[in-house]
Amino acid sequence: MVICPECESDLDIEEDEVDEGEIVSCPECGSDFEVVGVEPLELSLVEDEEEEEDEEQEDEEEEEY
Repeated sequence: MVICPECESDLDIEEDEVDEGEIVSCPECGSDFEVVGVEPLELSLVEDEEEEEDEEQEDEEEEEY
């Protein structure tokens, strides 16, 4: 059993059912995770593109000052 890194609920994911690079979602909080390792199972939070664009714009604005 894998624990969601965001809300700590149980994710019903078996190591032998997923491959590296797959995207899985938490049914409780809706966060998306990329499988970055399968033995042991490791997940990395996938940020929304909209959030990434907002961060890039903020970074560019900070560089201008």
